[in-house]
Amino acid sequence: MREKPKARLGAALLLFLVFIGCASTKSNVVFRDPKMDFGAIQSVAVMPFTNLTRDTLAGERVRDVFMTMLQATGGLYVIPPGEVGRGISRLSLERPAAPTPEEVTKFAKIVNADAVFTGTLTEYGEVRSGTSTANVISLSLQMMEAQTGRVVWSASSTQGGVTTSDRLFGGGGESMNATVQKAVDDLLEHLFGK
Repeated sequence: MREKPKARLGAALLLFLVFIGCASTKSNVVFRDPKMDFGAIQSVAVMPFTNLTRDTLAGERVRDVFMTMLQATGGLYVIPPGEVGRGISRLSLERPAAPTPEEVTKFAKIVNADAVFTGTLTEYGEVRSGTSTANVISLSLQMMEAQTGRVVWSASSTQGGVTTSDRLFGGGGESMNATVQKAVDDLLEHLFGK
């Protein structure tokens, strides 16, 4: 007689784990200027990202993945990093990761961009919860219009982290590259309004 309540409890726990334990962290905050004609943007420049993590190369890695995936959409021409670096040097930008609106307009004329992206990486790498570890990334991006330097789009995404199933059954989650690609893909979906 006592076996039935235990079986029900076990089934309920299993169902709970299926719905809760398999999800990875995902949070978004999105701003999209309703007055902006995003269809008019053909070429973009991606500035070096602000890196607030302990991994000194994380900003460059994530910027490279973002530029590659943005170019792969076929919707925009992404100005090569060398040209972006040349534009930064010509303007002698002190803080290329956080340019002023005036600097954005001058920079965009030099590299012939319709818009400029900046980004901030706040989390990158492994996180631990108890005995479980997993990779996590938290990235915020913004796009500024070339003519005025004003922000016309911004979004943030957090992906990865230790899930309930990782805590209960072990496991290390996805690779760092897969986690970064998920975050960038999430941001691109918001950029293109999907």
